[in-house]
Amino acid sequence: MSDEDKFEGRVHGEQHEPEQRDSLWWRLLHMILIAIMINLAQTILAVVTVVQFIIMAVSKSQPNARLADFGTDLGIWIAKAARFQTAASEVKPWPWTDLD
Repeated sequence: MSDEDKFEGRVHGEQHEPEQRDSLWWRLLHMILIAIMINLAQTILAVVTVVQFIIMAVSKSQPNARLADFGTDLGIWIAKAARFQTAASEVKPWPWTDLD
């Protein structure tokens, strides 16, 4: 299975939709919290990007695999958060559901 297939499965794969929807006000509260978390995630992504670039500059263009995997996981979380924010999904991202 290629990395792209794994990514697609994690973003668009089987997710357990909640049996009943939250009230609109409860959803608004979650949307505000997730928006704050997305901003934090973007800051973390920027820091990881700089660190990865420095590592690559020092190690002859060899990226750190753990940082690369972390970046993939962070990107998947951001994608799931964006799907909830835009009402494309009722599944809330981590910490309300498992971080897969």
